Amino acid sequence: MLLQFAHKRLRKAPSALNLEDIDAPLVAAFLDDLEAARGVAARTRNLRLTALHSFFRYASYEVPTHAAQIGRVLAIPAKKFTRALVPFLDRAEVDALLAAPDQRTWSGRRDHALMLLAVQTGLRLSELIGLHHDDLNLHTGSHVRVVGKGRKERCTPLSKATRTVMAAWLREPPRVPGQPVFPNARGGPLSPHGIQYLLAKHVKTACVQCPSLKRKRVSPHVLRHTTAMDLLQAGVEQAVIALWLGHESIETTQIYLDANLELKEKLLAKTTPPGGKPGLYRPDDTLLAFLNGL
Repeated sequence: MLLQFAHKRLRKAPSALNLEDIDAPLVAAFLDDLEAARGVAARTRNLRLTALHSFFRYASYEVPTHAAQIGRVLAIPAKKFTRALVPFLDRAEVDALLAAPDQRTWSGRRDHALMLLAVQTGLRLSELIGLHHDDLNLHTGSHVRVVGKGRKERCTPLSKATRTVMAAWLREPPRVPGQPVFPNARGGPLSPHGIQYLLAKHVKTACVQCPSLKRKRVSPHVLRHTTAMDLLQAGVEQAVIALWLGHESIETTQIYLDANLELKEKLLAKTTPPGGKPGLYRPDDTLLAFLNGL
């Protein structure tokens, strides 16, 4: 994207560009164009800037003669933005969502199993899509094995209810040999768009029983957040939640503490808040008293 922008701005083919051409003013103009022309949010803009910073940190070792130019690019700051609280579903909303699929149909049983596994294990969308039969152990010590971000392998235990549902689902006749755990109608892997579509369909159905879902935008990642909040509210330590979700750092799990109102209420109950008495303003001037009485 940066090379395409430089080609339009400098009238140079990407193969003809030199490092001197990609200076701080050009990078700043590129970031402004992302927001103005493409309509990206500040968070996406910052992700693009992170990629450019990574490239220029690499360049600082390869071409130290351009240290001044590289330093000016690395000095471009990320744009501040409002950080919203992490969205998640409460227990009633989860129950309504899991009850939405029609389990008399093949797709309904698949969707129910997929959503139950997602909300109990907190698997990422890509991990759900790439799941195969060999990744599930439904015997003693039942668990699901995935290789997540950074090629880190982790095993997540399954509850008895999830194990029972998954065992029943895996007994369904396969549509093609070697199909993934959650295939589409032709036996191939579901696409990210396909999972988002089926989730939106079931959220719409669940809104009848649980109207609070109408105010929430439910995505596969929201189900992952729901898993983390369930663990946190059950008293599980942050370090364990980070391992459960496959986070690189325990600091990533801090966002769930910010959104956990129930935990904050428990902390408030342990403290003695300052007392206060309600007061009513009474004007001491006859003119103000007359005007307030109109």
